[in-house]
Amino acid sequence: MRRRLLRTMLGALCVALAGGMAVAGTAAAQATAKATFAGGCFWCMEPPFDKLDGVISTTSGYTGGRTENPTYEEVSAGRTGHTEAVEIVYDPRKITYAQLLEVFWRNHDPLTANAQFCDVGSQYRPGIFVHDDAQRQQAEASKQAVARQLQKPVVTEITTAPRFWPAEEYHQDYYKKNPIRYNVYRLACGREQRLKEVWGTTDRVGAR
Repeated sequence: MRRRLLRTMLGALCVALAGGMAVAGTAAAQATAKATFAGGCFWCMEPPFDKLDGVISTTSGYTGGRTENPTYEEVSAGRTGHTEAVEIVYDPRKITYAQLLEVFWRNHDPLTANAQFCDVGSQYRPGIFVHDDAQRQQAEASKQAVARQLQKPVVTEITTAPRFWPAEEYHQDYYKKNPIRYNVYRLACGREQRLKEVWGTTDRVGAR
């Protein structure tokens, strides 16, 4: 009798422990979230987010196209349907998706389709790639707010996030690895000048 009771108690304990581990695993998974944005050259889209408290990592890559395992040469030639983008892993307890959206809007040109600054082609089209319904609702609301603010049509697309393909390693943290080349490119591409024209100031959240 006592053995049967002991087995029953041990079984219940195992079930409780398993349930607790499942809850802990879910909580850990919710401790981080992803955001994916396309705002032209991915070299220039990493720095604004890397500076933010709560952002864990940024990865340059390609998304929104049809080619698997695309290379930089294929994407830049406009043959893949992909656009250059950054995937951001962040802690939603420290920074919200709405705050990330604000930084994104102020660091790209939302009035120009299929180009950003000196880079022309669908591979540079601006976009927000949402990972769930909550992100979609916030993205749509922020797009409408930007359109009202600028009083012009906003062409930045909002679509469900497809697979994200990380770019080649030499593209990651390019602004840190090659600061001189990065700053020369950014200046020559007219990024700062155009952003000032669109937003009226260079004092932007996370700029440069």
